[in-house]
Amino acid sequence: MKKLLFATVFALMLQGAGSATAQVYPSRPITIVVPFSAGGPTDALARTLGERMRAALGQPIIIENVTGAGGTIGVSRAVHAAPDGYTVSIGHLGTHVVNGAIYPLQFDLLKDFAPIALIASNPMMIVTKNAVPATNLKELIAWLKANQSKITAGTAGVGSGSHFSAVYFQKLAGVQLQFVPYRGTGPALLDLVAGQIDLIVDQASNSMVQVQGGKIRAYAITTDKRLAAAPSIPTVDEAGLPGFHVALWSGLWVPKGTPPDVIAKLNAAVMEALADAAVRKRFADVGLEIPPREQQTPQALGAHHRAEVEKWWPIIKAANIKVE
Repeated sequence: MKKLLFATVFALMLQGAGSATAQVYPSRPITIVVPFSAGGPTDALARTLGERMRAALGQPIIIENVTGAGGTIGVSRAVHAAPDGYTVSIGHLGTHVVNGAIYPLQFDLLKDFAPIALIASNPMMIVTKNAVPATNLKELIAWLKANQSKITAGTAGVGSGSHFSAVYFQKLAGVQLQFVPYRGTGPALLDLVAGQIDLIVDQASNSMVQVQGGKIRAYAITTDKRLAAAPSIPTVDEAGLPGFHVALWSGLWVPKGTPPDVIAKLNAAVMEALADAAVRKRFADVGLEIPPREQQTPQALGAHHRAEVEKWWPIIKAANIKVE
């Protein structure tokens, strides 16, 4: 009887050890859900980060583009995934803050996600097709006022960074724009280069290459200091629209209930990636600013996320931005 009991206990111990070994994280590929189309700024950020995180985690990082409704479809896909660390949500101020004030979401952006890390901050850039006659921001605003019923502005959908930034811009500038929604600012930028639309208030990282290549024209950066990657482009304060400050910070989240040790491993992989010289250079080249190391923790992202909801929701609601 004792031998039978010992054998049973030993078998259970082996089974438990095998189960624990099978559950070592990560043991299979990890998916980062990008809520916008391939080729856009969020997609580029995810691919750069994922490439370096793969080395730290020892597993492939799969980028899944789930587009539509200003990023809400992709965010919904991520938040409803199993809380096991194998589905990660990447997003920014628009997808994880502003959309909560605009869309009737079936989840809570603060309560239903667990933060991993704050990744980078990206100011917006006011850009137009080259055919626009204005040569500076004051001339651009005057031209917009003279042609208000005709000006088309590309966005990544209602509530996206390019949308609420453009709404904020038209309010401060006293102009009226006709918004053209896309499934991401990647395709919107292609149409701007082709002259199909007139303007985008775009993420600097998305437009920088086209500006530097002379394919589109930049008028100002929406911050109080010039970008090292584009020192010739003035700030909005210098160009004549003081106070138009918008920075699209980005972060990573997992569904609530994800084990703390899994979150810790993901955070460590992000921190390692953000410390990599090649990643830092790639980010700097397109105007992305990496936060200090102490602001890359899950706790720091959680606090920042909540503070941004408290700041932006009243502004968005006062602007009466709604789903079209």
